[in-house]
Amino acid sequence: MTGRLDRWERLLERQMAAAPYVLLAVSAVLSLLTGANPWITLGLTALAATWMWLMPRGAAGGAVYVAGLVVLIGALCTQGVWFASFFGFVGFLHSWQYLKGAWRLAGVGATAAISVATYNGGLPEPTPFAIFTYLFFTAAIVAGVSLFSFVGEVTAERSDERRRMVAQLEEAMRENAGLQAQLLVQAREAGVMDERQRMAAEIHDTLAQGLTGIIAQLQAAKQAEDWRRNVDNAIGLARESLAEARRSVHAVGPGQLEAAPLPEALEDVVARWGELNGVRADFTVTGTVRPMHLEVEETLLRTAQEALANAAKHAAASRVGLTLSYMGDVVTLDVRDDGAGFDPERVREAGGFGLTAMRKRVSRLAGTLEIESEPGGGTAVSASVPAVARG
Repeated sequence: MTGRLDRWERLLERQMAAAPYVLLAVSAVLSLLTGANPWITLGLTALAATWMWLMPRGAAGGAVYVAGLVVLIGALCTQGVWFASFFGFVGFLHSWQYLKGAWRLAGVGATAAISVATYNGGLPEPTPFAIFTYLFFTAAIVAGVSLFSFVGEVTAERSDERRRMVAQLEEAMRENAGLQAQLLVQAREAGVMDERQRMAAEIHDTLAQGLTGIIAQLQAAKQAEDWRRNVDNAIGLARESLAEARRSVHAVGPGQLEAAPLPEALEDVVARWGELNGVRADFTVTGTVRPMHLEVEETLLRTAQEALANAAKHAAASRVGLTLSYMGDVVTLDVRDDGAGFDPERVREAGGFGLTAMRKRVSRLAGTLEIESEPGGGTAVSASVPAVARG
């Protein structure tokens, strides 16, 4: 099993080494197909490929390599937006990989500034809103790339630490064959997989939902006369998402549950969601409220956030209702909307991450998740988990 994992790692390393050239080639082909100057495009493409192939990237040459790479990305982006869409990713990746400290942010920021300018068709107009929007998107990209890269480093460090611990255990238990060795490898793989699943779920529940809300607010700002309110909402969402992402990296529960009991935290989430999306959102509590185990409350809170996020993205609802019910040995959360609805069977076959993550969270507590919906008939999400009291 270990040999198979090593082969997968070596294959991944080869793919990562080839990816910059593949992205460069894809960008060049798409640019040529959309009318770019063939001689300039091919010349710059060949120069970029040569630069990546020949330039040293060690401690001394990393800064020179990244600086030249960013300049080449800027030159290539003049030939088509496809270079910003695909090859620009290499600038983010290599800036973080071959630079250190604050220089990482400089390389990522330069690449982000070039990409945003390319998507906008040039530098922003000399108006406060245009300049603010340009700087905001650049800063948002830098923050997103930096945070994802930091999370990747933390995950890699944890994996390396596990490898070292496993190696030490294997050395101590080398004389024990058969079942002990097999259980050790399985435990290692299960630990890595559990950590990846936890990080994936936390990133989805924090960054993905936060970025979706930010995009919605900025899109609304383009059409609103009082655009400052939407921009302020977007900034608030960005700060909240960054704080939650940091808590997720350190395996800390949601901040809302530290500041208030579950019913108050849910009421605040519903009110905030209704305000941001301009939709009537009602919250009701039934039964005798009592403190539940932290994992139970966290599961219900995350389920509510995911259901509301799905309603904002897909339902186009005019009204949403959330009910928290304390019923003896179970606690139930119901989220209903009068929106467009969907076919649950088709969504299940498509394997959407949000619904899958909700089911896994609830089933981890031996609970049940039911989803009722049909096109044009709204959606109802019901999660029931055991009412385990807080110790």
